[in-house]
Amino acid sequence: MKRLRIRVLAIMACAALLIAAHGGRAYAAIPDPGPQNGQAGLQGKVQTPAPTQAPTIATPSNGQSFGKMPIAVNGLCKTDLLVKVFANNIFVGSAICKGGSYTMQVTLLDGRNDLVARQFDALDQPSPDSNIVSVTYNNSQFENTGVPSLTLTSPYARKGANPGVEIVWPIVINGGTGPYAISVDWGDGKGQDLLSQPFAGTFNIKHTYQSAGIYTVIIKATDKNGLTAYLQLVGQANGQASGSGSSSSGNNGVIVILKVLWIPAALMIPLIILSFWLGRRYELLALRRKLDRQVD
Repeated sequence: MKRLRIRVLAIMACAALLIAAHGGRAYAAIPDPGPQNGQAGLQGKVQTPAPTQAPTIATPSNGQSFGKMPIAVNGLCKTDLLVKVFANNIFVGSAICKGGSYTMQVTLLDGRNDLVARQFDALDQPSPDSNIVSVTYNNSQFENTGVPSLTLTSPYARKGANPGVEIVWPIVINGGTGPYAISVDWGDGKGQDLLSQPFAGTFNIKHTYQSAGIYTVIIKATDKNGLTAYLQLVGQANGQASGSGSSSSGNNGVIVILKVLWIPAALMIPLIILSFWLGRRYELLALRRKLDRQVD
């Protein structure tokens, strides 16, 4: 019984040391994922603070007026973040910040447009708003026909999938007069997709990237009267970019971290040896006492 108690105490000491090594927290056992070269791994999202730096809008200038679309919007930002531009709180375009700046082509709404830019990290956490730039779009065709100008938007500023997997992207068309001719340049050099949309509303565009990277997607719509609208978006094929002029940043907006859990195993080795040493020592002491009693 004494031998059993000593071994139990040794095992309890091992467990206590392991818990202490992990900051006093006990961990549940991890199911065996199969042969992994002797290592176990975990993956998951890492919560990081949202961007604290606001992007800027350098052009256009405050108070400018325009009669033709699209217009160029550019400014400063934090490299690798996704920049979204909004006109009167309506999403009108996105781009990846490269080298500390961004540029994109956007279509304005009729009349006054208050432009604001925000930048987003891989977890889609927004930064503070940029400076507000107020510009005006004077649509001469709208004055002659009474038809609202043509606009394109989407619920998604960026969408991605693994290479070889199809991306399905909803796009919303408003204004103008149907039917509409749509062209989509996916940015991978494979030519434009052409399609027709009979009515205003939501429709889907589809594409499959073959190589990992981040691509500039340009959508153009033209109605039957010649009104045009543009929408710039960011397409992503997950994985390591191959140097084709695109780059990759993350796995569909998710940061994945692999941790090799070798520290607990390393701590266990000396503790196991200690427990067997204590048990062996007790056996030797018990044998010596028995021999001493026999001699007496």
